[in-house]
Amino acid sequence: MTDAIETLYAQVVRLPPEERMQVVERIFDSLDEPDASLDEPDASLDAIWAKEADNRLTAYRRGDVRAVTLSEVITKYQVHTKSA
Repeated sequence: MTDAIETLYAQVVRLPPEERMQVVERIFDSLDEPDASLDEPDASLDAIWAKEADNRLTAYRRGDVRAVTLSEVITKYQVHTKSA
């Protein structure tokens, strides 16, 4: 990793869990935004996501991965906040 990434990571891990999750969500959201410097949307990114979706579906159908319910995912990643 670059020094910039290490520095940023060191800052982020000091945040409370709720704020770290907000950072993650904003980073994920930014990956879906078109690059403003390009005249056209990046078709290669769409192709990468389509291939990933195909690979995941194939792995599921082969039984390499199992599906989990939304409630399982929410329970696993739920951020518990302290009440005031």
